[in-house]
This record gives sequence, structure tokens and C-alpha cells, in this order.
Amino acid sequence: MAEPAPFERPTPAWRPRRLLITRSARGFEHGRTIMRRAADLGVEIVELPGDRLMLDQPDDPRRAYAEAKATLAVVVAPPSKRRLQPIAPSADWRVDLAEGCPAHCSYCYLAGSLKGPPLTRVYANLEEILDSLPAYLGQGKITSRNAARVHEGTTFEASCYTDPLALEPLTGSLSATIAWFGRWQADAQLRFTTKFADVAPLLATDHQRRTRMRTSINPMAFARFEGGTAKVADRLRALRRVALAGYPVGLTIAPIIAAEGWERAYAMLIAQAASELSDLAGLDLTIELITHRFTPTSKAVLDSWYPGSGLDMSEANRTVKLTKFGGEKQVYDATIMRSLRSFFERHIADGLPMARILYWT
Repeated sequence: MAEPAPFERPTPAWRPRRLLITRSARGFEHGRTIMRRAADLGVEIVELPGDRLMLDQPDDPRRAYAEAKATLAVVVAPPSKRRLQPIAPSADWRVDLAEGCPAHCSYCYLAGSLKGPPLTRVYANLEEILDSLPAYLGQGKITSRNAARVHEGTTFEASCYTDPLALEPLTGSLSATIAWFGRWQADAQLRFTTKFADVAPLLATDHQRRTRMRTSINPMAFARFEGGTAKVADRLRALRRVALAGYPVGLTIAPIIAAEGWERAYAMLIAQAASELSDLAGLDLTIELITHRFTPTSKAVLDSWYPGSGLDMSEANRTVKLTKFGGEKQVYDATIMRSLRSFFERHIADGLPMARILYWT
């Protein structure tokens, strides 16, 4: 296999302006390592006297958002956070290495889900989190007991509430978790998806093919809603690099946006992915297809964070669907959904015939 071309003008790694670290987090070597890495990069370090995150709350919502987005907090995941929750349709279980994301996506799925200012919290007690995973082996319902996906083993999703690759230069948590799964002699798989491209720390990690990296992509016309992320071309090159390093890989096409010109835009995107990946012999490639949706709460939050973004969150051509918690979300109506699904299934079969579509939602 040919080596991939080097990146051109890669997106710089995220560097917060300040790092807050709680007293308990300083009691873990992983927490102290994160603090040292940040200090070496010139990040302001604030060692909190206790375990409460004390944040000034500017009156200006835009300023409050900006300050939170520029802050990294190192905390300890309590026992309640270490009790895993199912994460259909992606995986059996959600395992959180962090909460929050440094990107600025105007459709952000975290808006309205996480309480308080949108700062990013990373967990210092990584070993405790990983040590809790064996108790969940074989207990899930998405892959553990699903005939179509049982070959994946028990799956653990690490990117439900964060983008772990975005934080990797500061935390090292993702590499450590991949290595842990590589050592775990069990029928289990780690999964994560990312909009970032600095995969260098992962390439030499002994993964034993127990980690599947997926890259989240959108066509150029809609990637403008993904501020602070790597270019889509760089994300695809990064996926090629990890595939060459032996990882199973995937594409997460999300959120699929049915705006004017979507057919041509997504046809070009699938062709772009095929150009980057289709020559790789023995490629283990999955695809997940997720349409754009929002809740009343997330819409209100996103409108305050990204006024004038241009992303259509009107109720035209939408229908109300209940969430698993009984709330309401706006999804595309049945006619648009049928058109979208038919399009993607056809174009993926033509352009990426080696890929397995895991789900449509």
C-alpha cells in the first residue's frame, strides 16, 4: 500500500487559555501529567483549593461562551459517571474519558445535553474508569446480542460527549485507552469518532485491532458549520493513516443536512472518501448515517451560541419525534428521509462497495 501524502497546513492542535485542576484530580498521576503538559505549552494553570469548579460568569452570554470554550478542567469522574449507560445505535456502552468539546459546531449535539457553561472536563482517574469495564462484558444489546453485529464483541463508545482526539495532545487519554483495550484479552472493541486529524500519537499504539476509529465528515458546503475542526480532506487522510496502521475504521456522515444542493454535495463527498480509501487492500470500513435533528432546548442554546450561523433549524419539512427520555426532537419528515436514505444507500454501494452501513437514523 502506498503511504499517504503528508498533510498540508494542518489545523493547529487546540490549546486552552487556562486549565483548572481540582484538588482530587491532582491526586492522580494522570491528572498531574495533563497539568504538566498544559504548563509546558504555556497554558495558565489554576490549582483549585477544592473539588468545585469555580467559574466567573460574565453577564454577556457570548463572552461567557468564549471563556468556557477556552477552558479545560481536570476533574475526577465520580462513581455515578463510571456506571455505564447504553448508547444505541452506536455501541453497547458509553465510556466517557471527558465531557465537552473544543470545536464550534453550530449544530452541536451536546448543546442542551450538558449542564452549565460549555467548558471541557477531562477525567484524571482514567485507570478507575477503565478498570470498571470488564463488568460490562457481554451485557449490552447493540452488538453483544445482535446477530448482525455480534462479531464486533462488546462495544464501548468513547465519543458520545466529547471528541477524544481533539484533546489527545493534552491528555494522552485516548492512546492510553487504546493500549488498554489492546492488552485486554476479551471479545471487546473501543470505538470513537472525530472531526480532528492529528493521529500521530495513535499510529504506534499497540491496538491489536480492538479499536475502531471513525471520522465524521460533511461536504465543504456544510463543513462551514464545523468551526475549529480539521479540514475534511485532512480527516480523510488521517483515516487512511490509521487504516494503514491496521486499525478498523469508519465514516460517520453526520449530520446529514438536506439543504439546497445536498445531492451533488454528498455525491462529491462520497467520491472524495472513495478516492482516499478504496485502494486499501483488506480495508475494514463501516459507515454510520445520521440526519440532522434538534430539540427545542438545543435550538435555543445554539441560537445563543451561534447567532446568524445560517444553519436551518426551522420547523419546515420537519416532524416531531420523541426521544428515549420522552422529550421532543425535530427530524426531517418521512418524504425527505426516504429520499436521503435511498440516495446514500445507492451512492455508497457504488462508490464504497466494501463498506458496511451500520445504521441509519
